[in-house]
Amino acid sequence: MKKTIHYFENPGIENTDKVIELVKARKDELGIKNIVIASASGKSGVKLAEKISDAHIVDVTHHAGFRGGDKIEIEAEYREELEERGVEIYAGSHSLSGVGRGISNKFGGVTPVEIVAETLRLFSQGIKVCVEVSIMAADAGLIPTDSEVIAIGGTGTGVDTAVVLKPAHMSNFFNLRIHEIIAMPRP
Repeated sequence: MKKTIHYFENPGIENTDKVIELVKARKDELGIKNIVIASASGKSGVKLAEKISDAHIVDVTHHAGFRGGDKIEIEAEYREELEERGVEIYAGSHSLSGVGRGISNKFGGVTPVEIVAETLRLFSQGIKVCVEVSIMAADAGLIPTDSEVIAIGGTGTGVDTAVVLKPAHMSNFFNLRIHEIIAMPRP
């Protein structure tokens, strides 16, 4: 099999449209029916849903309090648009930080989960995010763990990374398999 990976010179929002174009093409080639996207505000999720209407899409936003207070970051206008387009929205604890980060912040040190996250960041922040949101969506019962999905993530705002993977629940993390990298920034 021959497969092309699209590399971006820099991470960031300027890659969002190209990632979505590449995801649409690969989804069609493979017949993938489920896509999970990290989109805290919902803006990238809306862009994806505008271009792809024949897949089940899950938009994963930050958990309440991620930036302080009790606020969930998804913006009302984007939430409404996502709901109108049938996109499921999930806000929950980050699978690759969660309570472990709270322990490290208070007592110092590092947890095994944080080591896993840092290892994935050796590829890119977006790869780590793709793995993380797929676990979160699987744990919420929003995507299947018995078939390939496309996961989309990024660095800061927008998206710059997409992978084809077979997700797993948090409790069987090491069953997760990344099958293809569709696009990512060069670290």
